[in-house]
Amino acid sequence: MSVSLEVQSCSRCSHPAVIHQIYSGQHLCQSHLAKSIRKRVSKTLRAQLDLPSDARDENGNPSIILVCISGGKDSAVLLDMLVKIIGSRRDVELVCGCVDEGIEGYRAPSMECARELAESHNLRFERITYPELGYERMDSIVESMPLMGQNHKEARGMKPCSYCGVFRRQGLNALAERVGARWMALGHNLDDTAQSILMNLGKGEMERIIRLAPHTSMPLEGLAPRIVPLRWVPEREIHAYAIGAELPIHHDDCPHAPGALRQKHRAHLAEMESANPGTMHGLVHSMDAIRELWSSSDNPPPSWKPGQAKECAECGSPSSQIVCQACTFKTWLAEISE
Repeated sequence: MSVSLEVQSCSRCSHPAVIHQIYSGQHLCQSHLAKSIRKRVSKTLRAQLDLPSDARDENGNPSIILVCISGGKDSAVLLDMLVKIIGSRRDVELVCGCVDEGIEGYRAPSMECARELAESHNLRFERITYPELGYERMDSIVESMPLMGQNHKEARGMKPCSYCGVFRRQGLNALAERVGARWMALGHNLDDTAQSILMNLGKGEMERIIRLAPHTSMPLEGLAPRIVPLRWVPEREIHAYAIGAELPIHHDDCPHAPGALRQKHRAHLAEMESANPGTMHGLVHSMDAIRELWSSSDNPPPSWKPGQAKECAECGSPSSQIVCQACTFKTWLAEISE
């Protein structure tokens, strides 16, 4: 006996729906999903990016936004939306940047997707590698982790993502400096943001929550402020849009990601969202409320004050510690190779 599959119609037209927004109750076709995402991204951009009518610098050059792309769906949709919303402005230049961590079988194909995406929009594409930054390739770092754990108790139990996240941030900062970026756009979606909040709440690290992007309202001197235009768009909707728009995206997951704390919180949060649609939105709204309370406080903790950061004693980059985490990891790796 054959079983028929009923396809729900779009809540706004008669076309077949490609996504069900459980939190809103709406079913959306590809066209209305695109309009919905663009509306949210446009609103978020207005809140995070205070673009004057003419954003050129004193020399008449356009202001540069470094769009951090990886070949994945999130950064592909990020770039697609930025091109559609502000790509025609002559006073703003979008420059694509990608960090090559050195992960065999993973980064090369995703890098090609990123390059193809940038070239499809006739945009400048910049790449930086871990060795260029003075770090080892990520595959080599993973091999060295057991020895680092033997030498340093704080390294025991650390996952590859802990090292990679620190080095990637350094890579993005270096790319922003290389291209002279005024802002840096990241592809963090609603799920990513809610996961970060949940992770930091679980560890009692409120200061890390405060420091989550966007940073345009409290930039750190020496760093391009980060904007996150997709922070109100769930991952499912981004994936559906990317497939429907036929964007060049790499589908494989990083081979070093399994076991990471974020992956566990991702599963927990998915269960919470399924049981109580809108949970992720609520977490992000809570973060914004905490930030607002903090910013209006007469006596916030010293380390929460905007714009204040120490300089790393080793590399001189902004850091909340005397020696930044990247330099600490670099020292651990150097000890092994001696």
